[in-house]
Amino acid sequence: MLDLLGRLAHQARWWLIGASAVFLVAAGAWGANAFDDLAGGGFTYAASESSRAADTERERLGRNDADVVVLFHSDRWTVADPAYRDAARAVLDRLPPARIEGVVDYWRTGESTLVGTDQRATFAAVQVAGATENDRLTNFLAIKEQLTSPDLDVSVGGPLAVFDDVNTQSRTDLIRAEALAVPVLFLLLILIFRNLLAALLPVLVGVLAIVGSLAGLRLLAQFTDISIFAVNVVTLLGLGLAVDYSLFMVSRFREELGTGQTVPQALRRTMVTAGRTIVVSAVTVALALASLAVFPQVFLRSVAIGGVAAVLLAGFFSLTAMAAMLALLGPRLKERRRCTAAAPDPDAGAWARIARTVMRRPVLVATSVVVLLVLLGLPFLRISYGWLDTRVLPASAESRQVQVALEESFPDSVTRATDAIVTLAGPVGEPAGQQQLAGYLERVTAVPGVGRADVTGAEGDTARITIRSDVEPISAEGRELVDAVRAVEPPPGGTVLVGGDAAGFADLMDMLAERLPWMALLVIATTFVLLFFAFGSLVLPVKAILMNILSLTAAFGAVVWIFQDGHLADLFRFTSTGNIDVVQPILIFAVAFGLSMDYEVFLLSRIREQYDLTGDNTEAVAIGLQRSGRIITSAALLLVVVIVSFATSSVLVVKIIGVGLAIAVIVDATIVRALLMPATMRLLGDLNWWLPGPLRPLYRRWGIRENG
Repeated sequence: MLDLLGRLAHQARWWLIGASAVFLVAAGAWGANAFDDLAGGGFTYAASESSRAADTERERLGRNDADVVVLFHSDRWTVADPAYRDAARAVLDRLPPARIEGVVDYWRTGESTLVGTDQRATFAAVQVAGATENDRLTNFLAIKEQLTSPDLDVSVGGPLAVFDDVNTQSRTDLIRAEALAVPVLFLLLILIFRNLLAALLPVLVGVLAIVGSLAGLRLLAQFTDISIFAVNVVTLLGLGLAVDYSLFMVSRFREELGTGQTVPQALRRTMVTAGRTIVVSAVTVALALASLAVFPQVFLRSVAIGGVAAVLLAGFFSLTAMAAMLALLGPRLKERRRCTAAAPDPDAGAWARIARTVMRRPVLVATSVVVLLVLLGLPFLRISYGWLDTRVLPASAESRQVQVALEESFPDSVTRATDAIVTLAGPVGEPAGQQQLAGYLERVTAVPGVGRADVTGAEGDTARITIRSDVEPISAEGRELVDAVRAVEPPPGGTVLVGGDAAGFADLMDMLAERLPWMALLVIATTFVLLFFAFGSLVLPVKAILMNILSLTAAFGAVVWIFQDGHLADLFRFTSTGNIDVVQPILIFAVAFGLSMDYEVFLLSRIREQYDLTGDNTEAVAIGLQRSGRIITSAALLLVVVIVSFATSSVLVVKIIGVGLAIAVIVDATIVRALLMPATMRLLGDLNWWLPGPLRPLYRRWGIRENG
């Protein structure tokens, strides 16, 4: 199949290049507005009790949450001054009724909790009209510019303002990351290839992957919710893997040309060797990312769908557009070597010497590397899980500044409440309903940790009970309090749904604990099967999986040390929350596991190719590492450049993922591939290639053989 594709790429090269150009224009035009169709948040899920509580509350009692918080402050007046009132009301009263559902402020309610401790600040809670989050965002953007006053300082916060800030910041960060990454990639490729045309090709394929990823996200957003937080991650994967795969293709093509083959022969040989490696790698990475779909969260599902699309696009363009350009440029891509008295021995290069040195002391090297990686991973044992808040944004973001002001000046208004939505057997207003509700209130108030519980809304047979506590909601104590409240006996014949931040976090943790083993099993099982068919061994897949887990441990430890403990906060410019968002390690695991397998497949492919020729395991490892080590480290360097450019993001979610992935790739491409891989290959010897007799026909029939 790949041999046929190689012939087609040569014969129809102009058609493929033309089709790629058309795709670039069309996808660029469509994907340019991808951010407009994406959803915010995506960290809860509809089936949880907290989400069902919120839905029931909205349907029966109306929305009780503030979409926008308008913070007023004056250096001249106090809130009690009529001039202050008139200036603030002038701002709120001119909001168009068609775009808002309601406004709660101090002058309408007389609530003292809406006045700051210095008596010069107050805030209004605005509910924005709209059936969906995107509808409400549209209405918010339409009124945002009206939230100004010539007499008062006005700042805007709240969920919609946070989403707008994240949207704006993500778009800015994406443009900056691309502007940083692409020129640096091009310069490094020139140094790697010492050929301008060869260096240009991976960049062109990377641009195709970026444009295709954004267009794909926008297309997917027409059918399902796609989280805006997924954009940078998906674009990172598309660009990084496109450059990696293109590097594999160009390097192998130049190698084949160097043996004296014609362009058609070199291209076909490249497709059945490097092309097969790309296919195996792309499928492996895609399967690792697809495992995220076992989680019902929009955010993880978005990364799963978008990530799979980006990886497949990267592989597709590498095998089509890249192959066509190789056919077109042909001999102009040849590596120019200096004339020497004798050709260098390909088996005696630096990488081969490293491999042979390691394999002379395999026990010492393997033990040292394992101990080092375990030590680096120790901080992960004390990880503290949390949830996202406004601190994902830079300190300069207005919505974050509003939240800080609320916490400092309005301590009684910052909600830490848990809401119990109680549905009775009869109307709340009847004596029987009131008695049942009073009995439930009494039982809830008696729960240890509950400060007070009040009925804050009632309609028909449904009531909202707001439960207040001093317990931090996003904490182990908060989860225990939610469990205790949920254990309270509901009114006879009635039902209770417990919601709020603490309940949402508890539901999220329970769901992740339930589905994480299935995700891990899916990743490990699919990787094992794919590597078995790629290399015809039962031992190599197990060893590859164990080494990947070991290198990921070091990356997780570094993430905890940097972001949870706050080390290097000034260098990376972030505010430590004292915990790690619970979904970040899962996302890093899926992406980094796939990327690590990328290099594993490439290296093992060259080793297997040599082993099939000689049957000598030790020499196959040395020569395989010699012929792939430079490409792997170059590919890792280029990928790290892409990742680090995205790690400069001001959005903490993207920054954590970027830094975690960069560390994982560096550890994997250096310590693991150059030291642990040859050491373990030497220790296992011919056992590396062990395949039971009953499975040999299966491998002969369906095996993905590198040498065709």
